[in-house]
Parts: sequence; C-alpha cells; structure tokens
Amino acid sequence: MNEIICPNCKKAFKVDEASFADILKQVRDHQFEEELQARLNLADKEKESAVKLAEANIRNSLQEQLNKNENELIELKAEIKNAEVEKKLSVTEAIQKIEKERDELANTVKNKETEKQLLENSLKEKYTAELKTKDDIIKLKDEEIALRKDMKLKLSTKMLGETLEQHCETEFNKLRATAFQNAYFEKDNDSSSGSKGDFVYRENDAAGNEIISIMFEMKNEGDETATKKRNEDFFKELDKDRTEKKCEYAVLVSLLEVDSEFYNTGIVDVSHKYNKMYVVRPQFFIPIITLLRNAAMNAVQYKAELALARNQNIDITNFEEKINKFREGFARNYDLASRKFKDAIDGIDKTIKELEKTKAALLSSENNLRLANEKTEDLTIKKLTRGNPTMKAKFEELK
Repeated sequence: MNEIICPNCKKAFKVDEASFADILKQVRDHQFEEELQARLNLADKEKESAVKLAEANIRNSLQEQLNKNENELIELKAEIKNAEVEKKLSVTEAIQKIEKERDELANTVKNKETEKQLLENSLKEKYTAELKTKDDIIKLKDEEIALRKDMKLKLSTKMLGETLEQHCETEFNKLRATAFQNAYFEKDNDSSSGSKGDFVYRENDAAGNEIISIMFEMKNEGDETATKKRNEDFFKELDKDRTEKKCEYAVLVSLLEVDSEFYNTGIVDVSHKYNKMYVVRPQFFIPIITLLRNAAMNAVQYKAELALARNQNIDITNFEEKINKFREGFARNYDLASRKFKDAIDGIDKTIKELEKTKAALLSSENNLRLANEKTEDLTIKKLTRGNPTMKAKFEELK
C-alpha cells in the first residue's frame, strides 16, 4: 500500500500499487502534456520570433538590395542618358558635317554641271557651225558634181570643148576692161592653113609694138567618151597653129587626164618637147596670161633699153643698173605670183574634193617660177652682147 497526502486537504490516504501507478501515470501524462504544450508554445514563439526575425532580415536585405539596385539603376539611367546626349551630339555634329560636305559637293556638282552644259553648248554650237559649213561645202560639191555630170551626159564631146572655151572667154572678159585694156583675145577663125587653134591673145604697147602673143587650145572630154585622149596628142598640132599664126607662146587649157599628178601640179612647162609651150588647168587660165604678160612686158622694157643703148651709146653702168632693175622687177612679180597662189590655195581648200588636189599643184608651180627666176638671174652682159660686135666693143673700151 502506498500513502498519498492530498495537497489541498492534507489528508493521507492509501492506495494500492495499481491505483498508485494509475495516478502516477495520470500525473505524469498531465505534466508531460503541460510541459509539452509549454515547450510547443515556446517553440511556436521561438519559431514565430525566428520567422519574424528572418522576415525582418530578409526584408532588410531585400530593401538594401533594392536600394542598391535602384541606385545602380539611377546611375545606369544617368550614364545611358549621358551616353544618349553624347550620341545625339556626335550624330548631330556628324550629320551637320555630312550635310555641309553634301551641300559643298552638291554646289560643286552643280557648278560642274553648269560648266559642262556651257561647254557642251559651246562645242555643240561650234560643231553645228562646222558641220553646217561642211554640209554646205559637201552640198555645193555634190551639186557641182551632179551639174557637171548632168551637163556632160547631155553634151557631145564637141559641145564640151565649146563649153570650156566659153568658160575661158567669160573669165577673160571679166577682166578685159580693167587688166587687159590693150589686149586682143578672140576666136581663131582663120583655117586657111588647114587647121586653127581656139583663141589668139595679142597685146601691143602704146607705140604699137607687140608685147606678147599666145595661141590657146581648149580641150575637154566627156566621161562617156570611149577613147580617152592625152594632152600630148595635141602638142604637135598646137605648135603648128602657133607657128602659122606667128604667136610667141602656146598654151593648152585642158581637162584631159584628170587623175594625172603631173598635169595637176598647176602650170606645166612642156618646153622640153615644144618651145614655149605650157599645159594648164582651167583655174590657171588667167594666171598663165598674167605671168607670161608680165615677163614679156619686162622683156620689152629690156629690149627698149638695149635699143636705146645701141642708138645713143648710153653709159654701160647705167645700162647694167637697168638690167638689175629688170631682175628685181621680175623677182617682185614672182613674189606677187607666189602670194596670189597662196590666196588661191586658201580658197581652193574650201571647195570640192576635186579642187583640193590643186593645192599641191599650186605649191609645185612655185618650182617652175623659181626656175624662171633662176633663168633671169643667169642673164649676164656677156650673154646679152654675144653676137653683137657693137656692144662687145663698148664693153672692151670700158675695160
């Protein structure tokens, strides 16, 4: 038996072991639950405090991190803003620079375009004028060729010859009143000897002395003529007509052998075959008369001086001065003829293709003039007095 004292009434009572064990168990269970509850409550409080502390720590940590992030974000935004401002400034400066370069380039291009346009307009006007001139020349050439071909197709060989004669006669008549006032130039109608030339040119001085005489023959040939004639085929007959009509010179005005470089040189001297004979193209018809006439007039002056020397026994020194003057005069005529030929060349260059060959012809004709000038330079007192005993004696007396 176990004695148990009541804590409230202080009475003692006995309980057996089974009851005691049961009471003890109840007491223990109750105490355990109280302690457990107390511990649980304590644990709940500690847990709640720990949770609150953890929440507070987490909240503080998050707040600190958030503040840090916000500061970093503010700094980043500031940096971005600054970068954007700098970027805008850089872009603005770059754009302004590019726009300036663009404007300068545009102005340069505009100026170049203006210069190009002005140059193009200038060149266009120049080339248009040149082309127009060229076209006009070509048109004139084509018209001339067409006209001549048409004329040659329509005319017989005889009529072609007559047309050339008419051309030469017209050219002479244009200058007859001014340059050839004392000259005779007419058709040769005297066929009593069996033949005749085309024209005879004669000129006398004031005293009635003949200065020069020329027998002219004009020869042409149609494109359709089967047998082409040569200039040389007419030399013998022309020389015969010149001799019978007592002319000093013989000139063949010819359009034969149009492709001959020899006859296209200008004034061709064929004196190696027939004395004082020349072949010329129609454009040299007037120049050959002028050259022969001027040379003859100088020769007449020389002859008159020589006759005067014979008759009046003039001073030999003065006589030789006259000879020198004759040489100088002929040289001046030669120079004048050269310049005339130069002018003729400039004119011919602007005409049709056929006349372009005449330029070389004119240049080559200067060689003939040079030869003529050299012949006059070779003229000496000794040669002049050869076969003249009177003049030879005079020179011997001077010596």
